[in-house]
Parts: sequence; C-alpha cells; structure tokens
Amino acid sequence: MRYRDLGRTGMEVSAYCLGTMMFGAVGNPDHDECVRIIHAALDAGINFVDTADMYSAGESETIVGKALRGSRRDEVVLATKGHFQMGEGRNRSGNSRRWIVRAVEDSLTRLGTDRIDLYQIHRPDPRTDVEETLGVLGDLVREGKIRAFGCSTFPAEEIAESHHVAERRALQRFRTEQPPYSILARGIEANVLPVCRRYGMGVLTWSPLASGFLSGKYRPGREVDLSSGRAALTPARFDPAVPGNEAKLAAAGRLIEVADGIGRTLPELAVAFPLAHPAVTSVIIGPRTMDQLGDLLKGASLQLDDETLDRIDEIVPPGTDLYRADGAWRPAALTDVTQRRRPAGDR
Repeated sequence: MRYRDLGRTGMEVSAYCLGTMMFGAVGNPDHDECVRIIHAALDAGINFVDTADMYSAGESETIVGKALRGSRRDEVVLATKGHFQMGEGRNRSGNSRRWIVRAVEDSLTRLGTDRIDLYQIHRPDPRTDVEETLGVLGDLVREGKIRAFGCSTFPAEEIAESHHVAERRALQRFRTEQPPYSILARGIEANVLPVCRRYGMGVLTWSPLASGFLSGKYRPGREVDLSSGRAALTPARFDPAVPGNEAKLAAAGRLIEVADGIGRTLPELAVAFPLAHPAVTSVIIGPRTMDQLGDLLKGASLQLDDETLDRIDEIVPPGTDLYRADGAWRPAALTDVTQRRRPAGDR
C-alpha cells in the first residue's frame, strides 16, 4: 500500500480509501461481516475510512464505529460527511450553522468517537452563504470535534469562491475535495482537479468503477441483464437502447483489451487510473463483500505506465464525460425551472 499527504492537513493517508456506502441496509445489512471487511482493509494497509451520515440513514456510521472501537480508532484517518436530509422535519439538512452543529454531534455519537479527522460538506447548498458554512466548521475545529474539513462534489467555481471568501474573512478553508472520477467520467480534469492543485487541496475520488460499468460485466455484444445488480437500480444507465450507452459499452470493451494487455482485470485498471493524476491523493473503493474487497486490493500496487495511459486517452480523451456519476450534483440553475425562465408576464 502506498501513502500520500492529504493536501496540507499534515495527515498521511493510504492511496486506497475504504468507502462504506454499501455497509448497512442499502448494501450489506450484516454488521458483523461489514466489521470484518473493515478490519481486513486495515490489515491490508488501508488507514483511511470514509462514510457519511446519510448512508443507510446513519447505519453505515454505526457499523464503522463498531469496527473502530478500542485501539483501532487511532490507526485510522476517519472521514464522514453531512448535508443531506436526515429524518423528518425542516432544518434537518443543508450547510447552515444550525444543521452542521447538530449533524456533527449525531455523527460523533454514531461513530462512537470524540473527534472526526475529516468532516466533509457532502454537496453545495445554494440557500446558505459559504461564509456561514466555513465559519461553523472553523469553530468545530477549534472545539476539537473535527480535525480538518473539506467539500464533496463541488464545482470548480464554488471551490474557488470558498477560498476567496476564506481569505477575505480570515476563515479556515476547505482542505479537501471528494469528486466523482473514472475513466468514463473525466470532466473534472479540465477544472476541478487543476483548482484543487492550485489551492493545495487533498483529493479523494469516488466511483472509479463508474457505478459498475467498469466492473468487466458489461461489454459490447453481450446482453445486459437489467433486472439485477446496479442495472436494476438504474436501468436507463445500462440499457444499450438508451442513447449514449452504446458509447460506454464500446469504451468498456476496448478498456478490457487494455487491461488484458498488461495482465490485469478491468476493475484493477479502473481503480489505478485516478491515482495516476498528480492532483489525486486517494481513490475510494466501496466493496459490499469480502470477495469484492479482495479483488479490488489485488490492484493496490498497480501503477500505470505512460503507454497504458496513452491508450486510455485514445479511448476516452482527457476531460471527456461518457458517464454522469450517480448522485453527482447539478446546480439549481439547471434543476430549478424558475431560475431559467422569466415569469410569463415578463418575457
């Protein structure tokens, strides 16, 4: 296992980060097995664990807390996230001071710890001034409840704005960003990753397998079973009849040939790819089972050479998105029709 500095936080983390989104009701509901998977990852050299309050409505954090009880806690750089709706009622989501203070306390309780090493704002919140968000996060650092804080799936312009606000207002700033990044989703190479490098931010990327599209299961000419696995959850993303999916299938087929050419599997190639970018600190792997963890760890030592990266560039050019990651943020300017259309009487 390789280790890298997490931006300028002073913390050193493994190049693989164990993502725990699949632990709990959404993925693997067996707490004991999930604990064993976490312990196996730590035994393999992973010292970076990422979760979030909204993963299985807090159940993932509870499982992580069970796994890290005792001496294990000090071995790990523990990261979690907040922003999404938790429970019923108003003011139980977002990036306001009111909610973040509550969300951090709830995460600490579920995780069974007195501090979070990296607390991340899971998505932007257009209703909340970033100054308020940075202010409360800085207060939580001073209180010792979090050690550092970052953002997740923020567009480049909002990352840059947050740094400008922090400088103008003498506030602490985001130290990390967690964006989706894979061979099929390379758009962040044009903006997010250069901005993160400019500000010395650590980067931990998610969805290296493109929600399973780079698992090796999907390829041209092979019938896609839309009733099972990831395809059952979002069939339109995998159905060859949907425009755009043929291009993804064709790319996956060619990438399998690249992986075969270096004696590796497509998942190993896919997970190694983000780590070749100089802005990327760690890539999040999200196994659901022990077998999946073992398969992903087989590529831990893989470092792609220039020839292999050139072949990947030919298949999916730099900065190109053939795939939009599940849960990736879209600005209100696109999702809220009232921000795109004048009132009928004022057109």
